[in-house]
Amino acid sequence: VGEPPQDDVGVGGHGTGSGRWTVGRPYCSGMRYRYVVRIGPEDVGQRVVVRWRRPAPGGDEVADVVGPLEAADERRFAVRNRRGELVEIPRDRALAAKVIPPR
Repeated sequence: VGEPPQDDVGVGGHGTGSGRWTVGRPYCSGMRYRYVVRIGPEDVGQRVVVRWRRPAPGGDEVADVVGPLEAADERRFAVRNRRGELVEIPRDRALAAKVIPPR
């Protein structure tokens, strides 16, 4: 969004840095993130995090669910959250997912 700032302009325009945090100028780092679903049936029993589009009033919202993967197939994932609730996530609503270390 916008032009990158000039290299010789720092915070507050003092000429002290890369200009990354220059006040009043739009900046885009150019970083791109790619969401990938990296879990499947072979990961049942592992602790996972799943980022998904959860239906909500007024439109979908992005939410994360962390916990043990209890089921996974071609249609859905089932993750037990920290409150003990089984959250069923339709596979087509999963944006990203991966196995994470145990607590």
